[in-house]
Amino acid sequence: MRVKLLVPEGGFERQFDDLCRWLDQEVGRGEYAFHAASALGITRDAVAVYFRAPETAHRFVARFPDLLLADGTDSVVYTSPYLPFGRPQDEKSPMCNLYSMTRSQEAMRRLFAGLEERAGNMPPLPGIYPDYPAPIIRNAGKGRELVMARWGMPTPPQYLTGRQVDRGVTNIRQTSSSHWRPWLGPEHRCLVPFTSFAENETQADGSKPPVWFAFDETRPLAFFAGLWATWTSTRKVKEGPVTADLFGFLTTTPNAEVRTVHPKAMPAILTEPAEWETWLLAPWSEAKALQRPLPDGALRIVLRGEKEDTVAPATL
Repeated sequence: MRVKLLVPEGGFERQFDDLCRWLDQEVGRGEYAFHAASALGITRDAVAVYFRAPETAHRFVARFPDLLLADGTDSVVYTSPYLPFGRPQDEKSPMCNLYSMTRSQEAMRRLFAGLEERAGNMPPLPGIYPDYPAPIIRNAGKGRELVMARWGMPTPPQYLTGRQVDRGVTNIRQTSSSHWRPWLGPEHRCLVPFTSFAENETQADGSKPPVWFAFDETRPLAFFAGLWATWTSTRKVKEGPVTADLFGFLTTTPNAEVRTVHPKAMPAILTEPAEWETWLLAPWSEAKALQRPLPDGALRIVLRGEKEDTVAPATL
């Protein structure tokens, strides 16, 4: 399993000694390997650390939270072909890249007058994984439209060299990156409706069952602050090149509830009509302030250990 790290400006310096010391003591020589242009990885923009087991890779990232992963984000909830945190062969396996949307289209129509529905007959979606189709709300002409898009924005091209497949970026943290600049305007912003989202909790036995967060047990409708794009890429080898609407959502530092399970990040969540309007219409200089955590106490844990959240009896 490979963890690919961005090399800090000026190199790792003394941090590299700490990395090696921890790897030797906690992992053991012969159980890991580096791949870079030099021993310190200074002459390249990234260095890869290889592990025999995914569990060891997770421990490594958790032990050095200040490291930036080399895929355009510093959040380990991101799925990428460069990390051991992507979807396993069984796509229903638990992971941090997981949320649910179990409210109806009527619930969204009530929030957005004149909403044009282009999503077809949308059933409850108790488990949405990377590259799955999911609803988004975006600007359309003088109004708004509800459409389906695939979860995972285009990966920065420097991380696709020699690769046939772009699995996409699901979570976007570094909006200052030039890669995201073309999609920061109102024409590429969207609201991603959800009713709960999951983060994996590390247990003593090494297992990582999902923990589901929502505003309360009724799982009211809320929105992630998202970006969308129409893009041509190969998402799966057997599928070949496709042109599709893609989306991802912003992440930020976690609030108190999420921090106990996932100390690195949480989605940027919008709960009020004024925030929805600002995100969809305001210039980036104003809208970027919405990439912030919810207040402490805003969320609660509503489910543990299940691959999908429950569907509320009333789906409005």
